[in-house]
Amino acid sequence: MNTARGTRPVRIANCSGFYGDRISAAREMVEGGPIDVLTGDWLAELTMLILYKARRRNAEAGYATTFLTQMEQVLGTCVDRGIKVVTNAGGLNPAGCADRVRDIATRLGLRVSVAHIEGDDLMDRIDGLRPHLAHLDTGEPFTVDAVSANAYLGGWGIAEALGAGADVVVCPRVTDASVVVGPSAWWWGWSRTDWDRLAGAVAAGHVVECGAQATGGNYSFFGEIPEPAKPLGFPIAEVREDGSSIITKHPGTGGLVSVGTVTAQLLYEIGAPSYLNPDVVTRLDTVTLTDDGPDRVLISGARGEPAPATTKVCINYEGGYRNRMTFCLTGLDQEAKANWLAEQLFVRLGGRERFAHVDVRFVPAPPDGSTQEQATGRLHVTVKDPDERSVGRAFSSAAVELSLASIPGFFATGGPSDAQAYGVYWPALVPSDEVDQVVVLDTGSRLRIEPSPTEPAPSTPIVAPRTTGAAPTPLTAGHALGERFGARSGDKGGNANVGLWATTDGDYAWLCEWLTAERLGSLLPESHGCEIRRYELPNLRAINFVIVGYLGEGVASTTVFDPQAKGLGEFVRSRRV
Repeated sequence: MNTARGTRPVRIANCSGFYGDRISAAREMVEGGPIDVLTGDWLAELTMLILYKARRRNAEAGYATTFLTQMEQVLGTCVDRGIKVVTNAGGLNPAGCADRVRDIATRLGLRVSVAHIEGDDLMDRIDGLRPHLAHLDTGEPFTVDAVSANAYLGGWGIAEALGAGADVVVCPRVTDASVVVGPSAWWWGWSRTDWDRLAGAVAAGHVVECGAQATGGNYSFFGEIPEPAKPLGFPIAEVREDGSSIITKHPGTGGLVSVGTVTAQLLYEIGAPSYLNPDVVTRLDTVTLTDDGPDRVLISGARGEPAPATTKVCINYEGGYRNRMTFCLTGLDQEAKANWLAEQLFVRLGGRERFAHVDVRFVPAPPDGSTQEQATGRLHVTVKDPDERSVGRAFSSAAVELSLASIPGFFATGGPSDAQAYGVYWPALVPSDEVDQVVVLDTGSRLRIEPSPTEPAPSTPIVAPRTTGAAPTPLTAGHALGERFGARSGDKGGNANVGLWATTDGDYAWLCEWLTAERLGSLLPESHGCEIRRYELPNLRAINFVIVGYLGEGVASTTVFDPQAKGLGEFVRSRRV
């Protein structure tokens, strides 16, 4: 199949959006229709901490084992059909993961060339890099001891590995889009300064990276999806020579690919319109989406700027231990009950000051709810401390011991529990020349990948698009935003993002006029004290907001109700004008 390289668009399929996604997806993508490259994403920021814990227990671990299960199922078919496999499932141990793929190939009687990529792991140089590792959002200096520190690599190592004949490329912490950028650059023979082409591939990679989110998953207007009970198909990016692409899926699979589903995914976990990747800065505000027929959306017009001089680093460190108890408060006087219960608890524990961090959240319910559950509020008490014992059974048992000596109607959602260790995510930047990316081929040969160039500038200036000038179409007072607008939200470390989009120019004009950063803050009481950054994307009829610090120190340590902000966009849609 790859004899067609460079003569038609390359078909790059996704089969995983996270570590734990549908195992059968690889087989579905390989057997469901023609593809040239099978990719997937296994590495959320939290996953790096999970893989660290796995490797601490077993030095040979540290990669996504579900990827190997998928290779057992499809590697033979991939070899027969000339399908390349590019994965970031290597995690903290790409060499070990590559060896396991070779074991599978041997067991199946296959001849497969497996390469892996190294250079993202900065742990052995972490002390010398500390001056560069100030927190990306707060500016605080990095003074703690890391357990993992991984730079985000670009796609050129993947391109070189494929160019050297690799059938499978096992990557460590590359950016989510790199598994599309690398194969696209290899297929078309792009140069390192083909900024617009690279930017187009980044846009395509960002859309397909999260699997079924591009085909109707987590989609605000899910009522548009035909046969909603049918498992959603996974996406395919058909990347063209100029960097434009068609987002689609295999015929007959469930879900929907529409301008709406692609818009939603473009807004997922982004910040400013200048979307930084190690190989190019993609201007998301230049991207245009066009309906190209059933389940086909054209992404075009992407402009790119030279690669940044710095590379993002994902650092994790051990934060200590945490525990939580949730108490139910039924009927009348819920706030008074919550106050008394919290006071009793901390008197028994010797005061709040005994713990490094205390978080108490009272969530009321209507006392006259039609059922007991609907009339029951919640009191969440979370404690954190470096001392496991102080927040373990000593905390949760003290809470349960109040069962017959506290508020009327006392009951909790669980019994005494042990403390759980948690990690803290720390984003930072290092100069790109501090990252020594290397491709290790099946032969043992090592190819060093130079950092991407930071010049020359694009041949034609990039001008931010302007709104159409359409007259605003106001949303009537009392109506919910979600009646007209879609939303997608997510987490980036300690920050949350919420993107909202309109389907008409008039609606977008009103949204831009009405939904300021200040107004969003008033719609989200939990954001009080957080900086809110606002960005307009007229080509997508969208506005993106970044709520800095909304999730505290990141998903592994946060105490907020929605730790990855996945439902935050839907909450905003429920707010009334």
